[in-house]
Amino acid sequence: MKRYLRVFAASAMSLMSSAFVPSLKASESDLKTIITISQPVAVEGTILPAGEYELKLLDSDFRKEIVGIFNGDGSRLITTVLAIRAYRLQPTDKSAFSFYDSPAGEPAALHTWFYPGDDYGFEFLKPQYTVAAGSSAAQTAAKKTRVRSPQPTVAAESAAGGN
Repeated sequence: MKRYLRVFAASAMSLMSSAFVPSLKASESDLKTIITISQPVAVEGTILPAGEYELKLLDSDFRKEIVGIFNGDGSRLITTVLAIRAYRLQPTDKSAFSFYDSPAGEPAALHTWFYPGDDYGFEFLKPQYTVAAGSSAAQTAAKKTRVRSPQPTVAAESAAGGN
């Protein structure tokens, strides 16, 4: 009987201790995505030069859609953005991004970000472009009424292993 008690105690201890070991699997709750951009991209007033960046959903007590943008290795926070929930009809197996059209000489501005397999994602505010001094009223009106259509293009990699 003592032998079974020792085996039972050892089994119970091993089960209890395994509950305190952190999981090695990447968490999909933060939607961590690594992107590589070849030219500058604007995200709500922050210009990201060409390079590698990490986007992820930050924990929030308010249940807001707060997206953190970090440097490529995730060691430095560059900016945080309060995004708007966006939806799509067909989820894909890769991260999807779209961009607003931008005036000549301005960097493309991030419009939406969707994580692989999700039918919801995040929408970022449309940039407000300033009108150059000395332009006519007609040019000003044309710039204000220009429709910006999203253009998907960016290489991305999700932390969960899917691309």
